[in-house]
Amino acid sequence: MNISLLEPLGVPASMIDELAEPIRKAGHNFTYYDNKTTDAEELKRRSAGQDIIMIANNKYPSDVVDSAHDLKMLAVAFTGIDHVGLDACKKNNVTVCNCAGYSNVCVAEQVVGMAISLYRYFTECDKTIRENGTSSGLVGQEIAGKRVGIIGCGQIGTMTAKLFLAFGAEVVAYARHEREEVKSLGVKYVSFDELLSTSDIVSLHVPNNASTKGMIGKDAIMKMKKNAIFINCARGPIVDNEELAKALNEDRIAGAAIDVFDMEPPLPENYPLLHAKNTLLTPHVAFLTKEAMVRRAKIEFDNVISFIEGNPKNVCVL
Repeated sequence: MNISLLEPLGVPASMIDELAEPIRKAGHNFTYYDNKTTDAEELKRRSAGQDIIMIANNKYPSDVVDSAHDLKMLAVAFTGIDHVGLDACKKNNVTVCNCAGYSNVCVAEQVVGMAISLYRYFTECDKTIRENGTSSGLVGQEIAGKRVGIIGCGQIGTMTAKLFLAFGAEVVAYARHEREEVKSLGVKYVSFDELLSTSDIVSLHVPNNASTKGMIGKDAIMKMKKNAIFINCARGPIVDNEELAKALNEDRIAGAAIDVFDMEPPLPENYPLLHAKNTLLTPHVAFLTKEAMVRRAKIEFDNVISFIEGNPKNVCVL
């Protein structure tokens, strides 16, 4: 088989070579591109004649899938697959596998870190001390005793729940399917409306698809408590960020911490959240740790080898 990795995976090239060695030893051709491209024609060129294409979070649209006539598998080194032309993959019988699980810890840690930062005014404290200020007006809050609402209790949502529980919070969850593992932690499933209206911290952990896009819009935001903080380390299009910015500026909710947006950074100067009050923004880094990149690369290559051996793993589209 011909196999191509179309973009870097955030690990040294020496590790890519090491992980690719079993593929080469089995008689397959492996090509690695150490630079990312968003140009559709270049993606088509790199994909021509390839049986397996490996990507991370770079867009791989339907017209590129349609042009790759030999493509049998698309290995995505990411949890979400909404950046892939899935309809074309289904039409062309291309198996799509993701790397679910690689970022459970780092995303959950970022969510908790963001909550602490908002509650303890870390950004304001840093600015204050650099400007020779004092602690006046910087009385914080504790996570212990707060109600945390987790929207979506997959692997990342569950890990996030575990961390908040360790801080002494009460955790409730909303999900399409209830899981016994989550209940066994002491997490109570509640309705979407109850979660929004009773939680002090609301954290989003659902994929971006037709059923979740715009899930957190004006109506949902209006149901949140005035002292609630909202955290999104999932996907940007799930939230109406313009309505979120308005709610923040009108003091209808207390704060927000956002890692994902309607687009990848850099954001335009007029992006609403850039001018919203009580907001902590990060440039889509929740998944980005050294440890997670190593886990991701290992899962990605394991997915490819398993597919070659006729035992595909982490299948999202078959």
